[in-house]
Amino acid sequence: MRYSILFILSFSLFGMAPGYAADEHADGLLKMDAATRQAQGIRTARVKRHALSDLVRAPGEVSINIYRSAQVTPRISAQVIKRHAVLGDEVTKGQRLVTLSSVDMADAQGALLVSDREWRRVKKLGRKVVSERRYVAAQVARQQAYARVLAYGMNKTQIIALLKQMDASRATGAFDLFSPQAGTIIDDNFIVGELAEPGRLLFEISDESLLWVEAQLSPEDAVRIKRGVSASVSVDGKTWIKGRVIQRHHKLNETTRTQSIRIEVANVGDMLHPGQFVQTVVQTGDAAPVVAVEQTAVILMQGSPTVFKVEGDELLPMPVETGRTRSGFTEIRAGLAVGDEVVIKGAFLLKSLALKSQIGDSD
Repeated sequence: MRYSILFILSFSLFGMAPGYAADEHADGLLKMDAATRQAQGIRTARVKRHALSDLVRAPGEVSINIYRSAQVTPRISAQVIKRHAVLGDEVTKGQRLVTLSSVDMADAQGALLVSDREWRRVKKLGRKVVSERRYVAAQVARQQAYARVLAYGMNKTQIIALLKQMDASRATGAFDLFSPQAGTIIDDNFIVGELAEPGRLLFEISDESLLWVEAQLSPEDAVRIKRGVSASVSVDGKTWIKGRVIQRHHKLNETTRTQSIRIEVANVGDMLHPGQFVQTVVQTGDAAPVVAVEQTAVILMQGSPTVFKVEGDELLPMPVETGRTRSGFTEIRAGLAVGDEVVIKGAFLLKSLALKSQIGDSD
């Protein structure tokens, strides 16, 4: 059974491009085998069902991933003695960042050395020699002194080193702050010699391999966005980075009356930076799968959407009824079925050959 519309592809010797191998039959039908199609750059694929979700475009701004970021601040008043890292440095967890000095820390270090020595003495004598009251008091005093130094900003490694030396001259009040995580230093706005108060931001560290984009949508569009749907982000409108929606804010912006959604993107090639304005395209939730082909498979022939269907070695231009086009795929409402093999690359070449064939037949 022949199709209602069938373009008979035939080549004359002068019209055939070098490298084409085709067998002509009595009815003039061209048969192009798979090897020839591959040699000419013609690619095919099976028709499948795809979920073609609607898309929403919205402006967005890149921000740090606060779940992968940390701030380094002093817990007590301290003077900055020396910095060991600068803006833009890649640091590892536990890396030394800055050396501080504090009178409060010096007092705490001295008290720890005294209480530790007393506790060692009492512990060595044992409960049979010293009273229970003195034993417990020495133990508690040492624990409190240790906790105070730890709370002031020294880490356990520094404290152990101080206690091992058992040297009162080491209670200078100097101590280091270390990076709590691996990442990039994105803020270090301080000067050596300044007096830093508790909570003063010395370093901000962020893992920029996974960033956030805050996209601003109307409440009507935002409510259609589901957590986990795909999204794309672009700085220039040409290169797009894939991501996914991880959160939707429940509070509107009081000024713009827009609602934010948060997109998580992998910062491949370090293309994105916090504070950067971007364009976003977001899918509006899950859609029912429909029969669809790659957008490049559909061309216009005689004013009708057409797809080249492959049957063995025959290439048959099939008129189709199309629907939506989303994310590079076009819905096929009629004319094709799941499992059909169609041309997805090289359709325009086949179209030009079909037109040449028609011109040749009319002469």
